[in-house]
Amino acid sequence: MSSKRVTMSSFCAWDDETLVLNILGKPSAKQDVIGKAKGNQLKISVTAPPVGGKATDHMVRFLAKEFDVTNADIEVVFGRLNVNKQLRIKSPKKLPSVISKQLADL
Repeated sequence: MSSKRVTMSSFCAWDDETLVLNILGKPSAKQDVIGKAKGNQLKISVTAPPVGGKATDHMVRFLAKEFDVTNADIEVVFGRLNVNKQLRIKSPKKLPSVISKQLADL
């Protein structure tokens, strides 16, 4: 699968049917939650520890439920072992409100 890095003026953008998200991850949080925008990134907290990509894997599973897609529909473009990451979500069936609001403003 060939991914292209999308340059964005916001934390989210559409690339055809794929939603591209720039994320600032927060591992070892008290709960899994989609937070607020912080600059050009969306803060997403997960309960998993930052060990060998486990927090990113956990984030993918959490976001798959939030966007009503399968885990395989979410691709980590870069940042699997870093708090700064970009994800591509193929044909999300639903959008969390912070994302739908941002997309409406673009």
